[in-house]
Amino acid sequence: MNADCLKLTVYFGERDRIGRRFLADALVDVYARHELETSVVMRATQGFGAKQLLRTDRLLTLSEDLPLVSVAVDARRRIETALAEVAALRFDGLLTLERARMLFGPFGRVVELPQEPGEATKLTVYLGRQERAGGRPAHLAVVDLLHRHGIAGATVLLGVDGTARGVRRRARFFGRNAEVPLMVISVGDGGRIAAALPELGALLNRPLVTLERVRILKRDGVRLAEPRELPASDASGLDIWQKLMVYAGEQSRHGDEVLYTELVRRLRAGGAAGATSLRGVWGYHGDHLPHGDSFWRLRRRVPVVTVLVDHPERVRHWFAIVDELTSETGLVTSEIVPAMRATGPGLRAGGLRLAAPEA
Repeated sequence: MNADCLKLTVYFGERDRIGRRFLADALVDVYARHELETSVVMRATQGFGAKQLLRTDRLLTLSEDLPLVSVAVDARRRIETALAEVAALRFDGLLTLERARMLFGPFGRVVELPQEPGEATKLTVYLGRQERAGGRPAHLAVVDLLHRHGIAGATVLLGVDGTARGVRRRARFFGRNAEVPLMVISVGDGGRIAAALPELGALLNRPLVTLERVRILKRDGVRLAEPRELPASDASGLDIWQKLMVYAGEQSRHGDEVLYTELVRRLRAGGAAGATSLRGVWGYHGDHLPHGDSFWRLRRRVPVVTVLVDHPERVRHWFAIVDELTSETGLVTSEIVPAMRATGPGLRAGGLRLAAPEA
């Protein structure tokens, strides 16, 4: 099946509550009640929001209430129905809506992917933690396939809760957690991704993927493009937003500083509204071989993805910081976000109506 869909993403705190319940549980309950095709809740490694409070697992004193990110994907009508319940929860945090195309198998060369200069495609594959493909973990097989097809980068992000085919799958301390969801996010040339789709569909038992339009700004220190010039709003006055994503290794550095921690520190010092870093378990970017967590390694070599959403004119300012810190390594992309709502003490910005698509 090949259908237009919406991706609903919520950024919030691990200890955030709705009454006596954790917000994370309340969100996944909504997703499960509406039997959304897929959703994933992920624990971030560090970040800050509107309150400007830094949370990081690198320091014990700052590791309480780490950021969480939930992503839910389904057809537009189903997401909009669930969104009404999510909005009614009245929590502080950041919520975004993004357009995507959803494919679930079997599929082949079924879509036309952008070939415009500077434009690329983001392919996200949704899997279970212990799903197998070709006799090995499916996420490893998918990353190898993407690397073999010359896709610019791929990162595996592990979920701790979520839904798969409408059924809730929560990680438990004692259990195989085989169907707890994870995401493989990859970015690359549309033609290369289109060429990889038939093999990807044949590799997986029940493939579910989304495709989104992105722009690659930098790759391994080489500047390829600027963030798109966007108006502040569409013709009807609805705000347009923009997202930066920075993919780098956990051990990547800028001078003497760890790249992703320095990036979050600089963005916070500069007055950014928020940023979140998610640690992956496997992946690659550029020409590097796939790598990640290994029982035999004393030093972790895993990917980290840092996300920032803001007005287009402010994103151009934040990109100057990103550009400086990724002078030697990393993959940097930008995307259009047609709806965003940010709430906090004394703060309410944006809204949940979708701005018109940009040409």
